[in-house]
Amino acid sequence: MGSTDTASNKARDIKGKVKETVGKAVGNEKLEDKGKSDQAKAAVKEAGEKVKDAAAKVKHAITEK
Repeated sequence: MGSTDTASNKARDIKGKVKETVGKAVGNEKLEDKGKSDQAKAAVKEAGEKVKDAAAKVKHAITEK
């Protein structure tokens, strides 16, 4: 996985956590929900990156034989 992809996913996750926390603190459900959504998007992207990495490793293992 690329380090920029990892950093981007982590940044989106952190921003989502901040939005969720601020939304809870000020009673803004829309902001809280947006924060949860951002976190979920980051998790999905991270999972996709892991799948791509695993596929690349399998491909490499097959072609090296």
